[in-house]
Amino acid sequence: MSFIKNIFQYGIASALAGIVCCIAPMILFQLGLIGGIYAISFADFFYKPDGSLGLFGWLIRIIGLSIVCYGIYRFNIKEDCSLNSDKQKRINKLLFSVLLITFSLSLFLSLEKLSSIYFDEYIVPAQKKEYQEKLTE
Repeated sequence: MSFIKNIFQYGIASALAGIVCCIAPMILFQLGLIGGIYAISFADFFYKPDGSLGLFGWLIRIIGLSIVCYGIYRFNIKEDCSLNSDKQKRINKLLFSVLLITFSLSLFLSLEKLSSIYFDEYIVPAQKKEYQEKLTE
């Protein structure tokens, strides 16, 4: 049970840390705390004008990767204290590492795709509407 709990704990934490640039403005927009223009500008903070990752976009992804590495490190410490045979410890460590990386990457890519769909469907039209309203004032 601790094995699966650790995968979810570190996997979700790393995926959310790595995708905060897209998820945070999406959630704040959904809650009505920010408008479309601010949500786009918030996301622009992490991306270059051509759409590629900027410095802060890479920084949060490195933080997400660091959380994965920390999770693997913590599990290795716990596994070294277990009474399993050396062969079983190696298998457990490898299995945990592969599952954690797979789960984190899958969740990250799913959230990235979801956020791009949400931005295209809701935030970009809201941004255009707000921008047109400001021009007519």
